[in-house]
Amino acid sequence: MGLAALSLLAEAGENRPLVCLVDDAQWLDQASALTLEFVARRLLAESVLIVFAVRTPSPGEPLAGLPELLVTGLSELDSRTLLDRVVIGPLDDQVRERVVAEAHGNPLALLELPRGRDAAQIAGFGRPDAQPLAGEIEEGFLRRVEALPVEARRLLVTAAAEPVGDGMLLRRAAERLGIAVDTAVSHVEASELITIGARIRFRHPLVRSAAYRAAGAHALREVHQALAEVTDGRSDPDRRAWHLACAAQGPDDAVADELERSAGRAQARGGVAAAAALLRSAAELTGDPARRARRTVDAAQATVHAGAFGPATTLLARAESGPLDEFLRARVNVLQAQIAFAVGRGKEAPPLLLAAARRLERFDVALARETHLEAVSAVIFAGHLAHEPGWREVGEVARAAPPAPRPRASDLLLDALAVRLTDGYSVSAPMIERVLDVFSHESVPVREAMRWLLLAGVVAADLWDLERWRTVATRHVTITRESGALSDLPLALDSCAVVHVFAGELAAAASVIDEVRTVSGAIGAYQPPFGELALAAVRGREREARTLIDRTISGSTLYGQGLGVTVAHSHHAVLCNGLAKYAEAAAAAQAAARHQEEFGAPRWALTELVEAAARSGARTLAHDALEQLSETTRASGTDWALGAEARSRALLTDGVAAEDLYREAIERLGRTRVRVELARARLLYGEWLRRENRRLDAREQLGTAYETLTQVGAEAFSGRARRELRATGATVRRRSGTADTALTSQEAQIARLAADGLTNPEIGAQLFLSRHTVEWHLRSVFSKLGIASRNEIRTELLHGVAS
Repeated sequence: MGLAALSLLAEAGENRPLVCLVDDAQWLDQASALTLEFVARRLLAESVLIVFAVRTPSPGEPLAGLPELLVTGLSELDSRTLLDRVVIGPLDDQVRERVVAEAHGNPLALLELPRGRDAAQIAGFGRPDAQPLAGEIEEGFLRRVEALPVEARRLLVTAAAEPVGDGMLLRRAAERLGIAVDTAVSHVEASELITIGARIRFRHPLVRSAAYRAAGAHALREVHQALAEVTDGRSDPDRRAWHLACAAQGPDDAVADELERSAGRAQARGGVAAAAALLRSAAELTGDPARRARRTVDAAQATVHAGAFGPATTLLARAESGPLDEFLRARVNVLQAQIAFAVGRGKEAPPLLLAAARRLERFDVALARETHLEAVSAVIFAGHLAHEPGWREVGEVARAAPPAPRPRASDLLLDALAVRLTDGYSVSAPMIERVLDVFSHESVPVREAMRWLLLAGVVAADLWDLERWRTVATRHVTITRESGALSDLPLALDSCAVVHVFAGELAAAASVIDEVRTVSGAIGAYQPPFGELALAAVRGREREARTLIDRTISGSTLYGQGLGVTVAHSHHAVLCNGLAKYAEAAAAAQAAARHQEEFGAPRWALTELVEAAARSGARTLAHDALEQLSETTRASGTDWALGAEARSRALLTDGVAAEDLYREAIERLGRTRVRVELARARLLYGEWLRRENRRLDAREQLGTAYETLTQVGAEAFSGRARRELRATGATVRRRSGTADTALTSQEAQIARLAADGLTNPEIGAQLFLSRHTVEWHLRSVFSKLGIASRNEIRTELLHGVAS
């Protein structure tokens, strides 16, 4: 949605500059705010300006961090001048000063506050109010609404109840209410509170709330009933159902049924939040207590998927106060565990999920197996901080679950992971590989894919399979965006960010990480900064990375996420190996490798441990780590795994055998997208060649490593390569992204994608940029590289010009 909006605004601004003004942005719904924030952060080469006007910015809001211009109020002198122009008759000096002081320079307040005061108050003898400014302005509007003739007031209330702003629909509803429309329109427009044409425009949003608040409950029900009757049930059944719900005096099962059908349509088109609201209304209007409980649980489930965990908890508490059969109670337990898992992904979730799964086995085998898989997922994230039940118990219970009559992708994943938790990595690897084949295809239904692609990505990472990890992570982001499932989006994006880091696409990773921060803040979920941490570690930005490491370890420990702690130690080792702080790298890698039952990071940490221990003289420690590593890399069998093992084994080998291993590592890693790991293999090979006094051969390997590491932005490792090159006697020019001849990290990333044959729209979709921004960067690339066409980019990149 964000990329589509960015492209739309960029197209609209092609012929002449476009200004998009969003007034009162604090009232935007969450989805709109996130979309517009995404667009605003990515405007660069477009002739588009977005201006958000907000009352008081908050650090936790989506718009936080955008460039700000503080608009101050009018001066006291200008405030008095404006006030004197709008007040008819003499104004008491003390009243003038109080109005000026209360308005704080707000022009709207200066215009509206005097209109809400009678002659006695203006003369200085009225009773003082103690309302806040916004409330006083609304009260002023309310008094003006109440001063209208009855017919005009009813028309204004009808307009306030009609959320779309359709002028023709308003007129039809007014006629059905028996309002003399033309006369009423002339009165309300003369009041300057509203303009009614093809579209309805209120003077200020507070006018609408004041008008709606002015009406009694009976009047509002009449208005909504009339709006429902004039709304076409075929073209807009959902809006009609909503008006009928607002018109209902009490339980109304027919309307509740319509709302439930509307919720199903909303969910099918990706409106998870809308579906949750419709289901909540349906539950409130349901007469039968059992059906009401079921619909309340349905509403809670949709609310969880929308990322609104607080309201979902309230709905579950409401459901628990009613009659729940065992099946519904088990569903409540599942949702409570999902909330605990989503907000902290901690140790509280596994026991709740395991208990719910066992209870569900008697009622719904498919749902029970899904819940078992959620318990497995929860214990994977809890890692070494999981208490009871532990890894083996969760795996054993999952293996004992009733078999699926018709196995789905999620059933295959459950079976494979149950074996992984009980029998270990090597035994489960062939099963997991088959599962990844299934999840890599789009034949997996969207609902099932949305729930389990994150876990499939974790499994692919654990199997050292970057290609299938990229495939499932990319699809996960796509379908969570389309479905509006905000609770899943931060994790989907973060997985994509880590894939980009391993692929050496650091600019793309940074772009995705910006969105992770925004969405995580919007839904209030704790999200370990895996992508951000991986990026800082590979870049070698020591201060930033150490801050993230400390934050991740403390946050993950607090929330019971052992995997987060392990990941932090693993990236700590990467950082220190890049900085050539080998003793510290070895200690961090040992801390991560200690938990080999966990997924991904403990095995990557073994490669860091071999390098750090070998470089710091702890060869016994390095040999032990290598033996552990080889057990899993050979079970995996991917080029990434076997290349990492060959690189590690070469560090502990001498002579021709060592050289053969380095060449094997380069050959294997060269067949993958793990560009940083490939460059590090060349770096280690070059270091070995220099120590063998083969300076010319060393320069070739070190030069290629230096160019790649500098190009992708791995600053610490490129620094190591530069120092080694100098030690061979080569003259090395320090490359910098600020030099006239150097590309920035984003320019280098765009150049690489263009060299791979992607079109500008395809590059924009991958990097979350508009086509115009991609074009702007490519013009810069052409200028810096001294080329005239896309066909020349690949040649220049192969010669290492980009940095």
